[in-house]
Amino acid sequence: MRRISRSLPLPRPATPIRQSARQRRPGLAPAPAARTAEPAIMKRKIMLFFFEKVGSSSCPGSQPEPTATGVDDSNTAEQGQSSGQSDTLDQNISASVEGPQQETVVTAETDYIRDPRKRLQIWQLPPAKQDEARRFYISEGAYQPILQPEEYPFAGTGNHRRRFQKDWFTNHFWLEYSTDTHRAYCLPCFLFSKKPIGRCGSDTFTVKGFQNWKKVNNGKECAFLTHMGRDPNSAHNFVVRCFENLKNSMSHIDKVMVKQCEKRVADARLRLKTTIDAIRWLAFQACPFRGHDESPGSKNRGNFIEMLKILASYNKEVNEVVLENAPRNAKYTCGEVQKEIVSIIARKVQKSIKEEIGNRKFCIMVDEARDESKKEHMAVVIRFANEESIITERFLDVVHVKDTAATTLKDKILVVLAFNNLNVQDIRGQAYDGASNMRGEWNGLKALILWECSYAYYIHCMAHQLQLALVAASREVHEVHNFFQHANFIVNVVSASSKRNEELLANQAAQIE
Repeated sequence: MRRISRSLPLPRPATPIRQSARQRRPGLAPAPAARTAEPAIMKRKIMLFFFEKVGSSSCPGSQPEPTATGVDDSNTAEQGQSSGQSDTLDQNISASVEGPQQETVVTAETDYIRDPRKRLQIWQLPPAKQDEARRFYISEGAYQPILQPEEYPFAGTGNHRRRFQKDWFTNHFWLEYSTDTHRAYCLPCFLFSKKPIGRCGSDTFTVKGFQNWKKVNNGKECAFLTHMGRDPNSAHNFVVRCFENLKNSMSHIDKVMVKQCEKRVADARLRLKTTIDAIRWLAFQACPFRGHDESPGSKNRGNFIEMLKILASYNKEVNEVVLENAPRNAKYTCGEVQKEIVSIIARKVQKSIKEEIGNRKFCIMVDEARDESKKEHMAVVIRFANEESIITERFLDVVHVKDTAATTLKDKILVVLAFNNLNVQDIRGQAYDGASNMRGEWNGLKALILWECSYAYYIHCMAHQLQLALVAASREVHEVHNFFQHANFIVNVVSASSKRNEELLANQAAQIE
């Protein structure tokens, strides 16, 4: 119809119909009335299609159609009959034009009405509002007004008059009742149905409503059972599953993913906590971590893994997340992870020492030693007075040095102090052994530290002084020298043989008794 209206020419002002030669000449029969009325009918069609589609019943400023002149009475009567037919045609065309205007999608914000007859259909709402409307109606539930039995009106004619029963709400959770039209509706079908396509009965429980109560409780022919369908994949059962899935928010994919992520995070934290506890105990007891063979088939996989196995045997939750039950990329048992955790623990200890020192003055004590791998290490100890004015010593750090030169040691000491936020100007004393690289007056470590802080007075380490005094005294006193010589000889002889060791222990036990 739209293509026809666009292809038709614009209407022209009506003019009086000219008389044909038959009408001017006497004795000639007039032309058929249908031919005379045809221009008027076509004109009305053109006017209706041209103006009705824009929402106005008549063209503003248009003049009324002049009546034809010079036509006899028979032609006028036939024109009247044709105009009556055109009016009927105009009404049918107007109905077809006004039909789509009633199905226009609503774009403005609309309050959600619970009455099934008064509320808008889901497909009439904007796409952005449809999901919100579904959640609203699901949260409110089906509209099931409980009335007195006599308040439900009768429907039907003759002896088949029936009324709605409120007990039907108990058997059918999806059932709704409109107090406006006194008809039954289906909530899930309303929420998830599409725009009706004109199929018979497709909009009975969504738009029109059901009122034929005599077909309810009719055995297998019950209208409600027929609407539900016997097939699990029927339209009603499908929308009911959609209804239940949207109602159960915990089954939504976003909630499931969040729940799975939370479980993974909790398992990872428990696994990491178990690893940290095992590392802390082994470090506190100064026990080695690694074993010779840590493969799953080994009988002794090392102190660390064996400690994890013991912890898992006493706790079911720990057993489910550690060792073979842990993900292969997050077991937290490799050597790199152990070293990283130990370094973090050491860093926390250093921070606690720094907090204990605060802004107080302190002294440093440094000594070097060589480990089993023939690497030189330097130990740094801090001596200070705490809040209770008690002299306290704290082992701060041990670092590797490539040599024992005074400049190398001095640079490493400054790095350790700076790493722990300790100011070199707060040093009030330094204690080392009596080696030349440590106590040298010009190029020793003592002199280099004094260049940085003039208050860092040097003191020869008392432990080293005691050792040197004992060695010198043993050499000067003959009895003491012999005692240590014989003691060394006895220890070597006894420890070389288990038999001698047992005899010595037995003699010592006999003397005690």
